[in-house]
Amino acid sequence: MTNQLKKRLRDGETLTATWLDSGSAEVCDIMVNAGWDVILIDCEHGAASLDEGLSLIRAVQAAGGEAILRVPDGSDTTLKRALDRGARSIIVPMVNTVDQAKSIARSCLYPPRGSRGYAAPIVRASHYGRWTDYARVAHDDLLLMVQCEHVDAVPHLAEIGAVEGIDMVFVGPNDLSGSIGILEQLDHPELLKLKNRIEETAAANGVPLGTIVGGGRGYLDLQKAGYSFIVGPSDVGLIYTAARQAHEEMLAELSPKA
Repeated sequence: MTNQLKKRLRDGETLTATWLDSGSAEVCDIMVNAGWDVILIDCEHGAASLDEGLSLIRAVQAAGGEAILRVPDGSDTTLKRALDRGARSIIVPMVNTVDQAKSIARSCLYPPRGSRGYAAPIVRASHYGRWTDYARVAHDDLLLMVQCEHVDAVPHLAEIGAVEGIDMVFVGPNDLSGSIGILEQLDHPELLKLKNRIEETAAANGVPLGTIVGGGRGYLDLQKAGYSFIVGPSDVGLIYTAARQAHEEMLAELSPKA
């Protein structure tokens, strides 16, 4: 197995990551050098297109980090391009049904396990053919996560998590709150009740969970609640916060003193 993130999860480690929303290779380099060894490249809401996001994987790897790619959708074409271009860890947004999860897994796995289109000898994923048995072992190397971010997905969580090829269910609390009419109210009792249901179902059925920090819970709280993959700040948020703070300090220093 060359996918170190999948290996680390199997070894019982809690993975932490930061979002890369700016689409900047330089910021990838900065974040890894600052200590964030796992970068989640966001091609759903971030600035990077799918092709740009796939190129950013190289920037993360060159800096010594590991990349996860959130694709913009779960279509067969999108997943095939992402896998062929070398994405080994993928998050697929808005997966609400078992049929969706099965379709995504089929697109990601070569026959006979699935229906992934074959071009193994010429793609980056196989190092352009140097990895000679790639098509036979690629399913073991893939870390495939699907997002539970709508109330409709919750009753199917155990079945979604049991689909062959699905390694983790990633909970998106913001969209989950929106799906029950309480967008951005991450401490609302109804959302907390829904998340408790997700966590209890996952624990009872052995479904690994991922999520983001927030809603009054930090890394340790989420780890104790059963999450093995936790995503923290966004590069955009960090830059904005630091820039805003520096600006306020400048204004305070230059403002007339009473």
